[in-house]
Amino acid sequence: MAPAPKKKSGENFNSRLKLVMKSGKYTLGYKSALKSLRSGKSKVVIISNNCPPLRKSELEYYAMLSKTDVHHYSGGNNELGTACGKYFRVSVLSVTDPGDSDILRALN
Repeated sequence: MAPAPKKKSGENFNSRLKLVMKSGKYTLGYKSALKSLRSGKSKVVIISNNCPPLRKSELEYYAMLSKTDVHHYSGGNNELGTACGKYFRVSVLSVTDPGDSDILRALN
């Protein structure tokens, strides 16, 4: 019997992200991500690769202050929005409660 083909890490991350969307709590967007970082509620921040550099560095700075993990998503904001199951662009996603997903363990 042939071994099962390996999944790409991007597909694996997308499936974890879908599970967060279904069972966890999250905020979409730059302003709400900053609010959750300032209040210390955020567990991980996911930033798309075409997010403007100034915005990206500001998010990373706030994440460093609040000791929150940052994940740079491999796709652009269109791909991140699609991975979230939305029909609009998402450049920043802040996960406050991962729910049934093991996204926090996967990133560490």
